Amino acid sequence: MVKLTVRDKESIQEAVRRFRKLVERSGIKKEMRRKEYYEKPSETRRRARLRSERRARRSVLG
Repeated sequence: MVKLTVRDKESIQEAVRRFRKLVERSGIKKEMRRKEYYEKPSETRRRARLRSERRARRSVLG
């Protein structure tokens, strides 16, 4: 859970901007997008496999 305490003399716009950054950094937004639709376990495994292959390819090249 993300908590934000509003600072003294901080405008609402600044507080909302800081809140959005906190949510983005915490990964909540990414998780919500991922859980928006049901994904079959085989699709999850496939995505993980492809991600690891890309990571391995990068480490070989870099």
